[in-house]
Formats: sequence, structure tokens, C-alpha cells
Amino acid sequence: MADVVRINVWHMPDLSVDAKVRPDGTVTMPLVGDLKASGESPSALRSKIETALKEYVKDESAKVTVAISEVHSYQFTVVGNAEHQGSFAAQRFLTVTEALALAGGPSRFASLSHVVLIRPSSEGPRRIPIDLAAIYSGKRPEMNLVIMSGDMLYLP
Repeated sequence: MADVVRINVWHMPDLSVDAKVRPDGTVTMPLVGDLKASGESPSALRSKIETALKEYVKDESAKVTVAISEVHSYQFTVVGNAEHQGSFAAQRFLTVTEALALAGGPSRFASLSHVVLIRPSSEGPRRIPIDLAAIYSGKRPEMNLVIMSGDMLYLP
């Protein structure tokens, strides 16, 4: 699934669209054509659209708003002794136990006390130990961290 960006051009409904971000990172808009959207903030994309529209729209009252209406790029990976390994996507943030439930739960070979959450960071990957047995028993609910986009959950 692709992210969807809502582009609204005030008083010009023919130019207002819900644009899907394609795999190459671009969106298509009437008159303007393709614009790079991936990695751009809504305000930066709005500026690009306003600049491109000036070639076609002479009305100065044509104001543009850009909002992210659907996010589908929140992805994480579950590897190791889970019932179903692989990459998963969600439309909302999930906890460790919710992410693992999407993967079918731990396999019978998993070591619940030695799970590792690997989180990318600018200093290099961070390894965060997770004790699933303690989460499941209710002894350590604070270890049920929120999975961030790009995280990898490893079940040894």
C-alpha cells in the first residue's frame, strides 16, 4: 500500500486531489504532473506545488494545503523463532507484543527471555533487550515498547 497525500488548492476543486505516493516517491497532480514527495515535509511539498502551479494559474488567491491523509509506510521486521518471519506494515504504532502477534507469535523454539529489539539510529543500531516472559506474566509491562518504523524484532 502507498501513502496518500491530500492536496487542496483553494477555490480550485479540479486541482485538489488525494495523491498516492508511488514506489518511485512521486505523486501526480493535475496540470503540474509528477513531483517528488518522498522524504519531503508537507510544507516543502506545498512550496513545490505552489511554484509549479504559478506557470498555469495566474490567480494569486490559489492557496495550497498539503496533508498526509493515509500512512502505510510504517514497517518493521520480525525474524528468528516467530511463527511467521518477515516484514510487516501497520497503519498505527504497535507494541512489541502486538507486532509479534502479527507474526503469529513466538514459535515453540523461541527463547522468550532473550528477545532483542534492534532499532536503527544515527549512531548505529541499538540493541534493546526484551523479556517477553516478563511482559506476558505482567512483571515487566514497561518492556512492551512501541515498535518504530524500521525496527527489527529478533526472537532467538
